[in-house]
Amino acid sequence: MADAAKSSGFEVRKSEEEWRAELRPQEYHVLREKGTERAYTGEYDKFYPAADEGYFACRACKNPLYTAAAKFDSGCGWPAFDKCIKDSMVVEVDTSFGMKRVEIMCAKCGGHLGHVFHGEGLTPTNERHCVNSVSVKFMKGPVPSSSEEQDGEENDGETSSGPAEEVLKDSKM
Repeated sequence: MADAAKSSGFEVRKSEEEWRAELRPQEYHVLREKGTERAYTGEYDKFYPAADEGYFACRACKNPLYTAAAKFDSGCGWPAFDKCIKDSMVVEVDTSFGMKRVEIMCAKCGGHLGHVFHGEGLTPTNERHCVNSVSVKFMKGPVPSSSEEQDGEENDGETSSGPAEEVLKDSKM
């Protein structure tokens, strides 16, 4: 991702050299080069905190992404979430490796998080956010209040209609 965040309008803008200096090699590979950690090896694959214990934030910029309550065991080998904190991420169609998927990225820094899958029937939201453990960090405590408000209305910090729906409609997936 050759300095894409620097020219793309993300709030956190750093050169790739700055990101490389701040992140460990595996974190840099996944967050900045859109890599994937091996299944069943991540720190948070089998980590299930209590629903009110904390939230998961972007490892690169600490942007709150998911509440602990949104995490579930999908059996896929990576942390799975059924919904994200409102406006915490951006999505785009990923056609790498001959597949058509919906990539999820941090809305604040553009870091690659993983992919979101829609229509599997695993959760009430019908979404599975498949996230690399090295892309996120668990933070104890409540989600920051700035993440809980949208359009002046308080909510639970999450949205039941996640980012995949619109991209899937637009890309005819």
